[in-house]
Amino acid sequence: MIYTVTLNPSLDYIVTVPGFTMGATNRTREEQVLPGGKGINVSLVLSQLEVENTAFGFRAGFVGEEIQRRLEALHCSTDFIELTSGISRINVKLKNYEGTEINGMGPEVSAGEWKRLLGKLDRLLAGDTLVLAGSIPFSLPDGIYREIMDMLAGRDIDVVVDASGDALGGVLEAHPFLIKPNRDELGQIFGKKLTARDDILECAGELQRRGARNVLVSMAGDGAFLLSEEGKILESPAPEGELVNGVGAGDSMVAGFLAGWQKSRDPSYAFRMAVAAGSASAFSDHLAEAEEIGKLMGEIKVKEISGFIY
Repeated sequence: MIYTVTLNPSLDYIVTVPGFTMGATNRTREEQVLPGGKGINVSLVLSQLEVENTAFGFRAGFVGEEIQRRLEALHCSTDFIELTSGISRINVKLKNYEGTEINGMGPEVSAGEWKRLLGKLDRLLAGDTLVLAGSIPFSLPDGIYREIMDMLAGRDIDVVVDASGDALGGVLEAHPFLIKPNRDELGQIFGKKLTARDDILECAGELQRRGARNVLVSMAGDGAFLLSEEGKILESPAPEGELVNGVGAGDSMVAGFLAGWQKSRDPSYAFRMAVAAGSASAFSDHLAEAEEIGKLMGEIKVKEISGFIY
């Protein structure tokens, strides 16, 4: 069974605003309202691929109720903890200005509510997979992902961490099954801008030396790399297609990898499905659907890089 954790879920208000101008009244031309959060996105794509999973997290107020309602409509299994105060966040994303967004702060999580979530996670069984994804609420310490991993250590539970900065760096010694930094996040860890292939692989290899078992690096239109636990370095260019919406593409890669791994236990196949799922989301107005992923699977070319020592 796969479980995802989204500590700070959101309702994403995705808009197209032609000629957006600061200091003026702007009007939308297109609008979407979707449940958001990295772990939630992973759960939604896994559900599309008919992989059983449950989304854990916190919800609060009327926004939290709407997140729950929309996830139920999308047939996503959830087990959220309802917070006693505040409201879940609303994120505004300008679709026609790629990367431009205003993300809400989110509600405060009390110590008691945090312990309730830990109690749910403590019931995971050997063979389960746990995905820890996204930002950490302001009221919780940066090291909580590591706290979860330490609690589950030695119980044969694969933990995936899709985070950035200290939240990622702090878990490496706990040997996560998979991490998925994008190229910019990878560069931020090492304080450099990464463009050359060898530099990207060297930095990804350093994260593996620090403890990550599998390192999946996404590079948008430039494809992706996988450094596998078996010592293989795999590369795949991005398939041909028009970028429509980059939101959720990285989360879709995580879901694709896990679905492919569950099916095959083959890192090359899992990597191919990861690239297909990420690309299917990038080429669509919505998160990847199974049919779109299936069509792209035949286009993904994976090759092994030999002779590179990191």
